[in-house]
Amino acid sequence: MTISLCMIVKDEEKTLARCLESVKDLVDEIIIVDTGSVDRTKEIAAKYTEKIYDFHWIDDFSAARNASFDYASMEYCMWLDGDDLLLEEDRIKFRKMKASVPKETDVVMLPYQVAFDAQGKATFVYQRERIVRRGSDWRWEGPVHEAIVPNDSIFYGEAAVTHRKEGLGDPDRNLRIYQACIQKGRPFSPRDAFYYARELYFHQYYEKALEEFTKFLERPDGWIENKVEACRQMSVCWKNLGKTEKAREALTRSLAFSLPRAEVCCDLGQLWMEEQDWEKGAFWYEQALKCQPQTHGWGFVLPDCYDYLPNLQLCVCWDRMGDHQKAREYNRRAGQIKPNDPAVLYNERYFATLHME
Repeated sequence: MTISLCMIVKDEEKTLARCLESVKDLVDEIIIVDTGSVDRTKEIAAKYTEKIYDFHWIDDFSAARNASFDYASMEYCMWLDGDDLLLEEDRIKFRKMKASVPKETDVVMLPYQVAFDAQGKATFVYQRERIVRRGSDWRWEGPVHEAIVPNDSIFYGEAAVTHRKEGLGDPDRNLRIYQACIQKGRPFSPRDAFYYARELYFHQYYEKALEEFTKFLERPDGWIENKVEACRQMSVCWKNLGKTEKAREALTRSLAFSLPRAEVCCDLGQLWMEEQDWEKGAFWYEQALKCQPQTHGWGFVLPDCYDYLPNLQLCVCWDRMGDHQKAREYNRRAGQIKPNDPAVLYNERYFATLHME
């Protein structure tokens, strides 16, 4: 397969070279669409490609993405943001994948790693439609958090893209774009409705966020993954409004859309722990350990919720219930996952003071 890397950029001088260095020998063409940089972004891009184009920004990421794809000439189009990169282990996986993707493939889904712990392990991962066959009927949709929804021949690769943001950026940009869409009377797709509610949640407009999340959940056409995540975020809104019972109800509502996710189970366990109901907290963390993360699909995955976190919290629950041997065993299991984790080491020192055999 041949690949055109299609990027939209603006003021990316801090990270663009890092990004392009990580992929320059993996793709067959690099296309840069600049949406109004005032720094050295275009100068840096010129070291890697002559195909640099300007795009007048119209508060619509999908329009810019589609423009970048329109300049492509290879068999497939791939996208990255300026603060993305492929780590060396993923470069190796990408090279192998590129040589082995079935010819009938229309979309390649790759993991997107966007948050990390102190040891560099990904703590927030989800799949994205990273490489798309050029000339297909699919187009980017959505002014923010734009997406192409694949429904034909999909291949799931293992080469992860790592997101390493530098600086805060403009935290109000996305909400501002959504509010402008509302003022213009632009209707929201289900995905837009979810992400608009999420922006309200991020900005701590909890009551308005709950209103919009509720509207989204009542729509029959929303993605299941977004509905599960909406329930989790509604729970946080209710909790911040001092409504713990409502927070639990929001989480259990997610069970109407999907089998239990470890993320939801951990959220429920945390709520019970905060009320010092250690038995119920332990129950939900045990359920989390029984769940399997989704490797295929569009859901947000917090890997720690499937092993490390429930083991660590079960250590606390069983300690509070007086079973120190069982508590220490769960701490040992957490330590097998993260041997040098400060919480695990602290717990071991605590158990040592109990003179346990």
